[in-house]
Amino acid sequence: MSFFGKKILKFNRSRKTDIPSGLWDKCPQCSEMLYKQEMEDAFGVCTHCEHHFSLPRAERIRLLADEDSFEEWDDNLTSVDTLGFTGAASYVSKLEQNIEKTGYKDAISTGKARMGGYPIGLGVMDFKFLGASMGAVVGEKVTRMIERSTEQEMPVILVCASGGARMYEGLYSLMQMGKTSGALARHADAGLPYIPVLTHPTMAGVMASFATLGDVIVAEPKSLIGFAGPRVIKETTLRDLPEGFQTSEFLLKHGLIDIVSHRHELKGRLVDLINYFMPENTPTQTTVDGLTGIQEVDRASAPAESTEDAESETKPKAKDSAKSRSKAQSKSSSRKKATPKKADSDNEEAE
Repeated sequence: MSFFGKKILKFNRSRKTDIPSGLWDKCPQCSEMLYKQEMEDAFGVCTHCEHHFSLPRAERIRLLADEDSFEEWDDNLTSVDTLGFTGAASYVSKLEQNIEKTGYKDAISTGKARMGGYPIGLGVMDFKFLGASMGAVVGEKVTRMIERSTEQEMPVILVCASGGARMYEGLYSLMQMGKTSGALARHADAGLPYIPVLTHPTMAGVMASFATLGDVIVAEPKSLIGFAGPRVIKETTLRDLPEGFQTSEFLLKHGLIDIVSHRHELKGRLVDLINYFMPENTPTQTTVDGLTGIQEVDRASAPAESTEDAESETKPKAKDSAKSRSKAQSKSSSRKKATPKKADSDNEEAE
């Protein structure tokens, strides 16, 4: 019998429609919900507040390298558990998990590519693989890329993102700092440019070695860049630290970083820098995606020597040009010194 003579209504609760996972992501800066396909089309930049998400290495290569121009080097190198590291999980199991998760054998991909028509050595670090920590394989691949680029007289572009040295490899990981720095010193002696691109985050041993040894240091907006964490620095110095002192904007203001570039303008900036450092290697035709802000440039109609003569000539090195400039300066200085002597002799004859 119904209560007080009223019928009790029963409602059928229908099931909620299942929404496929992985279609949306929330921006940590503006809290807007973002459709992942739109984010991929924008290379991981929030369409509302311009926040830069971490970019997978394949997308980073697609952003920077000319279409179908990337040729990977040393993709068969894998890390070895030399120390037999054991803890909550073994180093071997960590490597297996990250290889399965990312589809790559270690935290960096290196190779040869073209950027705006220029041949370059290109390296891209991937934070998803063990925090892009630098072990023996990362250091070896970076060193080999730099040495091959030096032999082939190419500039080097290295996209950095790392939590630092890989603790599972102990002293072997720290040795990579010296090895990569030595390769960069020989690259600089050859008169070839090196441009690191610092992304969020770039910390510790990587930041203290090849990430900050560039001719021009470029960074993405609001990237975390530093050696130690803020808490460690505060406890060591016993001082209050300025807000945001490890961001790319703060470091740009205080001189550690030269350029903070929006991701959509990054390729165009790098092409301009390469053209500045190596004007003698300017390609005859440069075509870059409109997203970078670089338009198609056809220099075939510009007055120049015949293509056969240009191809037969060897590319002059920056060191040779520097030597020729120094010789020209010494000649001009010697002429200036000779001029007053001549004037003195004329004066003596006049007397």
